[in-house]
Amino acid sequence: MNTQVNTGITAKSSGEISTVTVEFPQADLDDLRTRLERTRFAPSVPGDSWDYGTPTAYLADMVERWKSFDWRAVEARINAVPNHLTEIDGQVIHFVHVPSSNPDAKALLLAHTYPGSFLEFLPMVEFLTDEFHLVIPELPGFGLSTPVVDTGWTMKRAAEAYDVLMRRLGYDSYGVHGSDGGAMVGRELALLNPEGFLGAHVLQLFSFPSGDPSEFEGFGPKEYAALEHMQWFQSVGGYNAMNGSRPQTIGAALADSPVGTLAYSELFESFGNGTSLVTPEQVIEQATYYWLTNSYASVARYHYEEGHAEREPEVSQGRIGVAVFKDDFQTIRSLAERDNANIQHWSEFSEGGHYAAMERPEDVAADLRAFFA
Repeated sequence: MNTQVNTGITAKSSGEISTVTVEFPQADLDDLRTRLERTRFAPSVPGDSWDYGTPTAYLADMVERWKSFDWRAVEARINAVPNHLTEIDGQVIHFVHVPSSNPDAKALLLAHTYPGSFLEFLPMVEFLTDEFHLVIPELPGFGLSTPVVDTGWTMKRAAEAYDVLMRRLGYDSYGVHGSDGGAMVGRELALLNPEGFLGAHVLQLFSFPSGDPSEFEGFGPKEYAALEHMQWFQSVGGYNAMNGSRPQTIGAALADSPVGTLAYSELFESFGNGTSLVTPEQVIEQATYYWLTNSYASVARYHYEEGHAEREPEVSQGRIGVAVFKDDFQTIRSLAERDNANIQHWSEFSEGGHYAAMERPEDVAADLRAFFA
């Protein structure tokens, strides 16, 4: 018998795993439209540029697009792949599982970004299922992996839960790919290096200078440009401080304002620096999903949990591959190799950014095939 287990989900249980259909109530969509119609925009700064944050003109244009956005078409794409729920470490986790028809296929876990969700990987499915059994989970607190029933969900704990998930699905050997938060989960799995682990393919390794002057020996224009990009990213990433110190405060604002949710997701636009290849429709798709699941407060708590976790630095011994996209965080190889002893693959791309799975899915898929070959 089907039972309603969460807003937007109808589930049919079979043992530890439920199969789910995603369909949010029409009343929720009507409420969203009403709120968009009644948007009160903040006064714009003179010039209305991205220098001060998300511009009012940008938001006004996106709100008009949002009013006619077809969320039901997104739901159709979601339900075109198998969606499931399971409970691990006391927490309900939503995931997509697309087995390959290839008997020699390897298992691959796709770990999503912040801000982001499993939705970012749906365009990649068609490019990967010939070679991989795909598992696409959502971090606890994101999307349909809610509500969060406990504090302390760090990327390390999420990685441990993902390993349980892969074993539960019958995979005794698997790899992982991720960007942003997903890259952090990937590195945590490389640190864990469980039996049968095939490696972590990531778009970033967040290795920073330690203060030792010798680390700069051998640096050239490329490395110094990467350092400048890190400094720029830090200068515009105010959400890191807010999420890391007062996640419930910003969560309260975003739970009551869809346009606030949209504005706070400015990373999709590379903070407005003009390099993002993410389309307006992709941004609105993610903002709608965050709004309908009312998940931003629990999403923001990851920064708090990571910042308050007491851990000593560790060097990863697990197999790692890195793909660096031109307009993304520029991982500095010598610093990455300081923190990760088993980097076996390194590639660089002349186009694409932080959300390469959405921007350049074929390039990401090709690099995954190369790394896991």
